[in-house]
Amino acid sequence: MTFQDLNLNKALYQALEQMDIHEPSEIQARSFIPIMAGKDVIGIAQTGTGKTLAYLLPILRLYQYDKKKDPKVLILVPTRELVVQIIHTLEQLMEFMSSKAIGIFGGVNINTQKLKLLEGYDIIVGTPGRVMDLLLHGTINPKRIKKLVIDEYDEMLNEGFKFQLNQILDLLPKKKQALLFSATSSASMEELAKTFFNEPKKIEVQPEIVTLPQIEQVAYFVQNFKSKVNALKYILDNDQLSKVLIFVKSKKVADLLFEEVKSSTKGGIDQTHSNKSQNFRIKVMEAFESKEIRVLISTDLMSRGVDISDISHVINFDMPIDVASYIHRIGRTGRFEKEGSVINFVGDQEKLFFEAIQKLTSEAIDEVELPEEIELSDEWLEFELIQDKGGDKAYYMPTTLKDSKGAFHEKKEKNQKVNLGSSYWRKKKASNRKPIKRSGKR
Repeated sequence: MTFQDLNLNKALYQALEQMDIHEPSEIQARSFIPIMAGKDVIGIAQTGTGKTLAYLLPILRLYQYDKKKDPKVLILVPTRELVVQIIHTLEQLMEFMSSKAIGIFGGVNINTQKLKLLEGYDIIVGTPGRVMDLLLHGTINPKRIKKLVIDEYDEMLNEGFKFQLNQILDLLPKKKQALLFSATSSASMEELAKTFFNEPKKIEVQPEIVTLPQIEQVAYFVQNFKSKVNALKYILDNDQLSKVLIFVKSKKVADLLFEEVKSSTKGGIDQTHSNKSQNFRIKVMEAFESKEIRVLISTDLMSRGVDISDISHVINFDMPIDVASYIHRIGRTGRFEKEGSVINFVGDQEKLFFEAIQKLTSEAIDEVELPEEIELSDEWLEFELIQDKGGDKAYYMPTTLKDSKGAFHEKKEKNQKVNLGSSYWRKKKASNRKPIKRSGKR
């Protein structure tokens, strides 16, 4: 199937030609007709298969000029980075159209966004929290919304946006077209569809646990942080790793790793996570996209939706604890049927995660021996060590595997004190007299 078969208009043809996109992906081809017909749609497709264009193309094909300034399309996404990415895609697609789109998210002055919205926009792309704020302020008129898109729904749940999402859906008119796209399916998604969707058509392109065949995957068993750093320095010294995205488990590890490797990495390196300012994160993304920097360290913030082209290698410095996160991470490379490579560093206590990923993806990931040149360290950092009950042994264990003490356990000595009230009331009680009230009466 070609875009000619989808009966796009001339403006969209021209835009796609400039974007060097010539054939629709499977999710794009299968979603186009139902969305054009006005049906509610739930699209399930793996990361990197073109879900964004799957809903943007039919929405823009259906666009009709309206003198009223109120937006007609609301697109909800979980992160600021994804807002910026979709706005960039929309600007490319709408180059030969008269429609306008705006991105809104938290972390910036809401009054500036209010004034900007008064200029009149057809499409809003935003995060649920900020969209909810603007709806409550009356800046966005919910009654004028004709199409709602929920993108990366599974990640919205992970980010804790379920409450805001339900609030927004309650405010929007019942008579609207609702589209939901995600890389994974869940019971919560089915519940949402039953409550707010009108007989949605479900389009599932491929199972979430299937990895892309063009992605080569290998694993190195590396015991601890220091050893992983040494292995990473060795691997990054290879010029064939032209554009590298490194995933870590936390902001703390991102900061530590960046300090360890920044001076020895050729081609430039930077990091991004949620503690960084919005302007900083956008600049880092742009620098990585344009290859001003060769290596980017990130938390799972960069694992969903953000489309950075031509990433040659994804390195899992820390293994994710679930299969869905692994699929999202490795989907940053090998996009649009290009070849990609994934390198996994598997720590001593990450082997369980690694085995689960192999089992559920039915993927035999090649286990490769570390080159002899890589020095393994016996030094464990403080965040890797957990004191044993006896107090004489320290060992490594991820937070997720710690034994829970349950809801009932012996309190620490400092928490065993009983609140007896102030000394004034205790003395009065001891003298068997009623306390003197402020009125002076006993």
